[in-house]
Amino acid sequence: MFKIFVNSWKTKEIRNKILYTLMIFAIVRLGTQIALPGIDTAGVIAARENASMAGTLYSVIAGGANSSWSIFAMGIGPYINASIIMQLLTIAIPKFEQLSKEGPDGRKKLQSYSRYLTVILALIQGIGLTYTYHNMYLVHSPLVYVASVFCLVCGSTFVMWLAEQITASGIGNGSSMIIFINIVSNLPTGAATMYYLISGSGAAGAAKVAAILLILIVVLAFIVCVNTGERRLPVQYSSKMVGRKQASGRSTNMPIKVNTSGVISIIFAISLLQFPQQIGMFIPNKGATFTKVTDVLNMTHPIGAIIYIILIFFFTYFYTSIVINPNEIAMNMKKNGGFIPGIRPGQPTSAYITRVVNRVTLVGAVCYAVLAMVPVVLQWIFKVNVGFGGTTLIIVVGVCLDIVKALESQLLMRHYKGFLND
Repeated sequence: MFKIFVNSWKTKEIRNKILYTLMIFAIVRLGTQIALPGIDTAGVIAARENASMAGTLYSVIAGGANSSWSIFAMGIGPYINASIIMQLLTIAIPKFEQLSKEGPDGRKKLQSYSRYLTVILALIQGIGLTYTYHNMYLVHSPLVYVASVFCLVCGSTFVMWLAEQITASGIGNGSSMIIFINIVSNLPTGAATMYYLISGSGAAGAAKVAAILLILIVVLAFIVCVNTGERRLPVQYSSKMVGRKQASGRSTNMPIKVNTSGVISIIFAISLLQFPQQIGMFIPNKGATFTKVTDVLNMTHPIGAIIYIILIFFFTYFYTSIVINPNEIAMNMKKNGGFIPGIRPGQPTSAYITRVVNRVTLVGAVCYAVLAMVPVVLQWIFKVNVGFGGTTLIIVVGVCLDIVKALESQLLMRHYKGFLND
């Protein structure tokens, strides 16, 4: 892996992409330190800590609880929610489904709809966030409130644009990369929590920290296995005539990844589960019923944990069904003279691929659900919130592996180019 980074750095074009991505990382982190106009930053931080919202994973993904007073307070959150809604609408609305099948042009239109929806959601969330902080402003003026909402919407839209720039000209998927840097920037807080646990509890605290670190190392190894695991289906291609020559048949395999959905299912599940908690932040005088509902939907609550697992299963299957189309695979395989040994081409092949994909996806969903519950179990057992755990490690490791694969593909492509130029 280190050799890949070294070779990537030696290649000018890839090095420029890496530097471009790092520059956007710096812009994102700088924006989280720019306060909203007229707001009392100390008061907001104290209020968030008293509301025990500082440690929610959604706030970490959005940019970190300590940056809740900044122009990037909403982060990439509205864009993620808009992407979820658009993918659900793609299945529910025939026009959107047709656009998704029209190739790059159709996907471009859907992407533009997602951008518009992001602005709308950012406006709604920005108004709610400004209303929540109305007692935290040093100057109470409608102009200040409007300026605050405007900065929040522009900040969230700008983060969305930065994510798209990483996807287009940087390394990896932009949204995942921004979530990655936000999580990594919060790891020192988790490390400080571990340090205070040792210094405050002596030998007992040190034993707790050692146990937590051991568990996290095991989880890390398990995540790597899940991310690299795949089921390979053997595919045989029959010989055929190409011009005046007969091309001999060949054997290959079709890999089906255990985690086809990647970190998307985790991010979507977190966004939906903790969305009511975010809404609760905008309501100053919440009733007892609403407070109880938000408490139940917390991942540390047994019911919230069960709902979280159900959402992970749902989005894992949902996203896999979007990425893998067995009917299309079987049709393309039949057109090219390919078949799975022992399975007839056409509909039987499609049914077989569907069955295999469902089984592999079930394994991936179970693994993800177990990993996602690691921080919850750690909090139940050790009575401490370390600030990171299975879910954040899934995202971090998944993004790191995606970066390595992206660099490998860039290097391989340039190797072929050099070979052809020679």
